[in-house]
Amino acid sequence: MIHDGKPAADPEALMRSRFSAFALDKRDHLLRSWHPQTRPESVENDPGLRWTRLEVLESSGGGLFDAEGAVEFRAHYRDGGTPGVMQEKSRFVRHEGQWVYWGPLR
Repeated sequence: MIHDGKPAADPEALMRSRFSAFALDKRDHLLRSWHPQTRPESVENDPGLRWTRLEVLESSGGGLFDAEGAVEFRAHYRDGGTPGVMQEKSRFVRHEGQWVYWGPLR
């Protein structure tokens, strides 16, 4: 399982594992799967926020010989009972042979 340290096959698989890690409050996986140059010191969970659904809109790159990939997604949540959506196009890069999250593409 990716949450236990198994490498993700591609950026989309890593994106899905990171979404579920946010939903399940698996901060260790979030930090481990973040590139060291952009990784925060810690990740805090908002107790009023509940991640409910992930929609992958587009995936590019991330093939066997690619050094980078991108995943555009919508993450649905409930904040104190009020529904919301966060949309991002994320950049993923290979670091020490494994896919890691770099940050949002601008």
